[in-house]
Amino acid sequence: MSVSIHAPARALALAAGLILCLGAGVAGASPVTPGHPAGSRVVGHLYVNDNTAGANTIAAYARHADGSVTPVPGSPFATGGAGTGTGIGSQGALQKADHGRLLLAVDAGSNQISVLRIEHDGALAPVAGGPVASGGDEPVSIAVHGGRVYVANAGTDSDYAGFNLTPAGALTPIADGGFALPAGSDPGDVLINATGTRVAGTRVGTSLIDSFVVGPAGRLVAAASSPYAAQGPGPFGSEFSPTDPDQLFVSNAHGGADAGTVSAFADGDGGALTSIGSSPFPNNQTAPCWVTITRDGQFLFTVNTAVPSISSYAIAPSGALTLVGNTPFAGTDTSSLGPEDARLTASQSMLWVVDTHGDALSGFHVSDGTVTPVAGGPIALPAGAAPFGIVTTS
Repeated sequence: MSVSIHAPARALALAAGLILCLGAGVAGASPVTPGHPAGSRVVGHLYVNDNTAGANTIAAYARHADGSVTPVPGSPFATGGAGTGTGIGSQGALQKADHGRLLLAVDAGSNQISVLRIEHDGALAPVAGGPVASGGDEPVSIAVHGGRVYVANAGTDSDYAGFNLTPAGALTPIADGGFALPAGSDPGDVLINATGTRVAGTRVGTSLIDSFVVGPAGRLVAAASSPYAAQGPGPFGSEFSPTDPDQLFVSNAHGGADAGTVSAFADGDGGALTSIGSSPFPNNQTAPCWVTITRDGQFLFTVNTAVPSISSYAIAPSGALTLVGNTPFAGTDTSSLGPEDARLTASQSMLWVVDTHGDALSGFHVSDGTVTPVAGGPIALPAGAAPFGIVTTS
């Protein structure tokens, strides 16, 4: 993968008009069709931001106990905004809120954020009021904690914008709650910790990390030394530990062939970031981009877009990382997959990855920090897909 995947242009030359229809089965299951073998109950849902040009849509799937997925009737669902029709490199383009009752999506083509209600059957319904302006140009990432929402805008008018979210799904801007970014910052991710007290963001284009304390009324207060120099070029995917809100992990995507690393930071008083142990921690892979962590805070997985592969790390109580191993994606020709955002299921037993370049989804079984590709390789999506952002629900 050329490092230009995260360049400000963000164009991946993918065609518009994405409608997701899964093909081959997962882990030996039958192909994805509206029908489904009896006896395999629905255990949750999976959503993908289609990023379609013109009218953007969200594809919705039911996840079954046997590991297979089937389309939710009515899918894909219109967001009310517009996508770009080309791939976008970012983490968190789709997020759930209000205890899984709401879904928030970036509409990068219309500079908006859409809010949809998740129905009991997995269907999506737009909330009243429709999409709202994202507070900048080309929104690419969303962070949510309770009634607070922060959006990273990566276009000409680049910034982090803050919003309040009501249980009814209404988004209203936080007065003076944003933070402007210099041209060329190319933010790839904005995120908030488990207590809602810290916000961080990555500037892929200039290899910097923003750190904020969440001040009164949700305003962002930059740490005294923010932005911080990243520990490698192209800081990208990020996650706070779900069990220790003072630990922050950041992938370093642009170090070159076999030189990927993941950094670990302590987020201390006033948002000060300090390195943990011998950070950054190498994985001997290329272009580690997207990051996700198990709910118990014991394991971290990063998607190596250029290989492609999944790196598994064990997380010590101190936050130091130990590489468990690297698992290639399944299939005979994976060089063009371009895997991006990844999400664990609520049971932590499966990891789903959006393969943007390959117009596909990849699934991995997860057990004690190791991942195993599902049988049959990636699940094909139609030619011309441009998906980014994925969410799973229980």
